[in-house]
Amino acid sequence: MTNNIHEECGVFGIYSDRTANVAGTVYLGLYALQHRGQEACGIAVCDDGVFSSKKGEGLVSEVFDENTIKSLGEGNIAVGHVRYSTTGGGGLNNIQPLTIRHIKGNLALAHNGNLVNAEELRRGFELSGAIFHSTSDTEAIAYEIVSERLKSSSTEEAVSKIMSKLKGAYSCVLMTATKLIAFRDPNGFRPLVMGKRNDGAYIIASESGAIKAAGGELVRDIMPGEIAVIDKSGVRSIRTNTCGKGSLCVFEYIYFARPDSVIDGASVHHARLRAGQYLAKDSAAAADVVIGVPDSGLDAAMGYAKESGIPYGIGFVKNKYIGRSFILPEQHSREDAVNIKLSVI
Repeated sequence: MTNNIHEECGVFGIYSDRTANVAGTVYLGLYALQHRGQEACGIAVCDDGVFSSKKGEGLVSEVFDENTIKSLGEGNIAVGHVRYSTTGGGGLNNIQPLTIRHIKGNLALAHNGNLVNAEELRRGFELSGAIFHSTSDTEAIAYEIVSERLKSSSTEEAVSKIMSKLKGAYSCVLMTATKLIAFRDPNGFRPLVMGKRNDGAYIIASESGAIKAAGGELVRDIMPGEIAVIDKSGVRSIRTNTCGKGSLCVFEYIYFARPDSVIDGASVHHARLRAGQYLAKDSAAAADVVIGVPDSGLDAAMGYAKESGIPYGIGFVKNKYIGRSFILPEQHSREDAVNIKLSVI
């Protein structure tokens, strides 16, 4: 497990104070987060405490169609997940959201990130007789939550107790029979944001672009170390003693996030423009044209061209039907995808 390329996935959740087609909303959100994971996806829906879920390998549009969304039924809470391709670690058991039934109720968990102490946590549960069905860190988080929930008065209390035990990156959405809970590691390695729709529904997502796609507006970021609880009473914030200043992974701004997203108060598009401008100051070039490699390199190339005065031009044609090549599991697969995706003008 520790030798795999670990996940940088996409999570999405919605809480509505009325019964609605929440699965359809999650579908739109996951579609907007498809760039964060192309290996597999899943949706779990809660209707009056009853959970239903659908998961599968492939893109969101391949796993879900109109009939599949209808089969999940209506509800007032739902969570979803798109999974980054990994070297190994595949299979249906590793697809999220992870749904757990325990003596105090049900929960569904979707996780973006990687725990560096996952094996240690897992080993402790296995020695006490627990049986794991997947090889992902997410199942260890779920076991920790359930273990503490048996001794706590609420799920959010259980989450607050385990956060100091989890080491590494985790931006999570958690669904219970009555609540949608979001929590983010003290370093804020991976993004997590909250939004709201005009109908009063609250949304949690990895990126603000997914909130817009689902018809909502960005409210704010979930802060590093924060637990946000959404239920019939509204939104409550729990600031744990693990809260930190935040150390967002710079790769979000460089490559991973959508350029129209706002992460930790900063526009990804503007961050890439400024990166290009700084590069022009640091590494001037005697060139005729500045060309960006679609799509994440385009904004940086524009910034470089603006700062340097060298004209910006288009040098590649991109095949729009090919997904992200970086997150394919093998190097030869990435090379083949690039050959199909990009063509030089």
